[in-house]
Amino acid sequence: MKQHYARPLIMASCLGMLGISAFQANQAPKSGIVPTDSLREFHTSLVVHPEVQITTFATEPMLKNPTNMDIDSKGRVWITEAYNYRPAISGNPTNPKGDRILILEDTDGDGVADSQKIFYQSPELNAPLGIAVLDSMVIVSQSPYIWKMFDDNRDGVADRKEILFQGIGGEQHDHGAHAFSFGPDGKLYFNIGNEGKQLLDAKGKPVLDQDRDPIGPTKYKQGMAFRCNLDGSQVECLGHNFRNNFEVAVDSYGALWQSDNDDDGNKGVRINAVFEHGNYGYTDEMTGAGWSANRTNIEPEIPLRHWHLNDPGSMPNLLQTGSGSPTGMIVYEGNLLPTVFQGQMIHTDAGPNVVRAYPVKPKGAGYEASIVNLIDGSKDQWFRPADVTVAPDGSVFVADWYDPGVGGHQAGDQTKGRIYRIAPKGHAYRVPALDLTTPSGALAALNNPNLATRYLGYQKLVQLGLAGLETAYSTEQNPRLKARALWMLIQGPNGASFIEKAVQDSDPNFRMLGIRAMKRLPFASWQAHAQKLQKDPNPQVRRELAIALRHITTPEADAIWTALALQYESGDRWYLEALGIGADGNWDTRLSSYLASNQLNRDIIWRARSSKSVPYLVSYVREAKPLTEKLRYFRAFDFVPGNEKSSQLMQIINESMQKEPSLAMVALRHISAEYIQQNPAARKTVISMLAKVEGNEYLELIEKYNLTEMAPSLLKDLLAGKNSRPTTKVIYALNQGGVIQTKFKSGTIAEKKAIIEGVRWQGNNESLTLLLAVVNDPKIDANVRRDAARGLGNSYPKGEDLVLKLLKNKEVPTNLIPSVVESVSKSWRKGVRMEAITYLTGANAQAKVKHPPLNDLLSQRGVVLAGKKVYVDQCSMCHQVNNEGIDFGPKLGEIGSKLSREGMYMSVLHPNAGIGFGYETFEISTKKGDTYQGIIVSKNETDIIMRLPGGVSQNFKTSGLKSVKQLPNSLMPEGLADGMSTPELVDLMEYLNTLKKK
Repeated sequence: MKQHYARPLIMASCLGMLGISAFQANQAPKSGIVPTDSLREFHTSLVVHPEVQITTFATEPMLKNPTNMDIDSKGRVWITEAYNYRPAISGNPTNPKGDRILILEDTDGDGVADSQKIFYQSPELNAPLGIAVLDSMVIVSQSPYIWKMFDDNRDGVADRKEILFQGIGGEQHDHGAHAFSFGPDGKLYFNIGNEGKQLLDAKGKPVLDQDRDPIGPTKYKQGMAFRCNLDGSQVECLGHNFRNNFEVAVDSYGALWQSDNDDDGNKGVRINAVFEHGNYGYTDEMTGAGWSANRTNIEPEIPLRHWHLNDPGSMPNLLQTGSGSPTGMIVYEGNLLPTVFQGQMIHTDAGPNVVRAYPVKPKGAGYEASIVNLIDGSKDQWFRPADVTVAPDGSVFVADWYDPGVGGHQAGDQTKGRIYRIAPKGHAYRVPALDLTTPSGALAALNNPNLATRYLGYQKLVQLGLAGLETAYSTEQNPRLKARALWMLIQGPNGASFIEKAVQDSDPNFRMLGIRAMKRLPFASWQAHAQKLQKDPNPQVRRELAIALRHITTPEADAIWTALALQYESGDRWYLEALGIGADGNWDTRLSSYLASNQLNRDIIWRARSSKSVPYLVSYVREAKPLTEKLRYFRAFDFVPGNEKSSQLMQIINESMQKEPSLAMVALRHISAEYIQQNPAARKTVISMLAKVEGNEYLELIEKYNLTEMAPSLLKDLLAGKNSRPTTKVIYALNQGGVIQTKFKSGTIAEKKAIIEGVRWQGNNESLTLLLAVVNDPKIDANVRRDAARGLGNSYPKGEDLVLKLLKNKEVPTNLIPSVVESVSKSWRKGVRMEAITYLTGANAQAKVKHPPLNDLLSQRGVVLAGKKVYVDQCSMCHQVNNEGIDFGPKLGEIGSKLSREGMYMSVLHPNAGIGFGYETFEISTKKGDTYQGIIVSKNETDIIMRLPGGVSQNFKTSGLKSVKQLPNSLMPEGLADGMSTPELVDLMEYLNTLKKK
């Protein structure tokens, strides 16, 4: 559905889906549940802004499961449906005819749709996520395709379709291709989530960006935003490293706005002002590591850490809105709604059941924003606004997916869907007459707040040779309407003169418009403008000029950039990152010019990507200041190319190792592993420093620098029971498993038991071979053999699978069968547990608890404190509430705000129904023959970090892997509620319902 709606984590405890899975929550139509429904309790369940009213335009059965919406110039509402939404996960029935694109129309003028027409339906149409209606051309987004569909005879039925783009990842996935919008410059704007990965053209060839580089993961990370011509040519990537940016909105000045979703449960949903070519920080810019990976100067709060906001090169966020499932967005440029909404973003967020605006104000070179609700549907937790669109009369329409939950790639209800209209009280839906036969009529269409109407006006004015636009530009009092005229004039035969008018305008919005327009032309044509604008009094104008200098390699550009940099005011991160964008690819010459001024600001040195910054960074970290004030500069070393930094840092280490060991340890983290491997003296220094650290940091350094000579020391720690599990993991990572094998043969009983404690979790070939040999060796102490038997199935999946194989083939000593069975008693996979039990003498499958029907459960109330105890006992091994518990599955601190009570019940009773993006099960096979299954936390060309059951992370070098594949099933077993009594289940739901967003 329209966006990651809360995406479940299908993990291993009873709540593996809760909090993030919710669509599966609705089995209401099947069980007779009657939810609190906005249609029945309309005036109390949907609370709107006091100056407007909400009316129902269309409901089921006219439509169902709407994911995206557009409104044409006739006021007809176009809907993409997603009945066939991820059936392989949800288990829901599908329509073999495929999903539908509908046209809904009010033919009798009463404000309610009474006509439904199927524009397109096909078996290949399954869960489309975007639609843009541009006259007789309709652009439909559904990974792996972007289609152009044409209604040649204008009868409301598609006559043909063409591929605009293809090869986009995220088929049947919320994080793939999203909707298109028509911009004031006559271009198309769109985005793809972080599953999209690439763009191919209609012939299957890679699409090239503005630098003539292929658009794909080699250059760009995660989600991306784009601009292109109507025919798909001249594609520009305007920003990247988003997670699931769902719909980019463009205002009449050419500024871009969008929302982005976090990894569920981390309260990091954000609203972005998209600066062209910016990196938006979802993953580490240099390594591709996920936001949770340890790094110097890491942000103290997870919502900020989520976007790498302390890293140089990460764009700031306009606003962070907490938890949510953000979807459609527009910039409302009509005048029908109250003033507070005019010229502002209006956005749907299905998670907290709201439609809201974010009024923006300038702040330095950037912005600040507040929140104003248009619709608050929190009283009806099935209200799931998926999209928002403005109609030709200026009223706003909202598409409601209507479901008991959000995300998890689930659809709990397949029968409902609603379209609401918001307008001032008493304002009937009347579509203004459209006359495209005259310049004045075409200009009126261009000035319409509805994009489909605006498109018609734009095209007609082009046909008319831009007639009347100069007069409109000169006389128009509404600045946004004036801006649309200006965009068209700039693209006309006298465009240069209008760029000059724009950059000389008293309104900074027009000067920024002029810069956005001129940057698309050769630098020589606008160099003179830039040299004047470099002293503009408005920091936002200078910001835009800095961005325009990107990839321009001339001494004049260096001088302009330097002039802009010298006006930077400390703390203005928006300005700083604009300077970074403008220096991209030219940092050496930009920084040389700046350094020559002798007016240096440390923030600019921190942001630089040149070896010329190294001496300055070194001087900053040498200062007699608290180490906490130096961490940002140490982190900056990670972004500087070349080897000079490593030699300088090594010198700092040697100087400070005795007098300031904490400084030396921080410096050590920023030396490249290759430098340590190639420099014996540096390697010796690193080993000597290990005595000063302990715990995970000690192990991380040994593994990072491949210090194989530390294997004996690690073995000593293992025998002492010191961090047994991670210590053993590092020994194997160093390919030093032989020391474990050798010691086991000669060790005491206590040492053997200590080795088994560390080995039993590993699940690689060496560890399992050792455990199995112990189980089968009658000469070994019986208690040691029993420990090995109890640990044989503790690794997932290889240990568990080995246990089933051994039991089936009767290869387990009879007296140790109970212990081997016990080793898989806490398996995530119910099938493993149940099959293992059958090998116990006289064992039968455990009878599962039969709970009452869901309607009966919903009528019961439990005890919160008792429910908390159930949560701790059953769920905290995989989930966190208020940072307590294992951080593996979704955080559940706000689950009571995300899911209705029935949604939570269904998540526990049927937990395996959905898998959320970012929590899919992957299987990694190494060249050594080991197999691991878990969640991939981060991945780049050289490294993969996988989180294994229990919350432990495992690092892999891609060079050592045989295969990486996604598995169809979740890590979370069915039947988790079978082990609870009904009172315990009811108590658990009572406790979870108290976990609300604060």
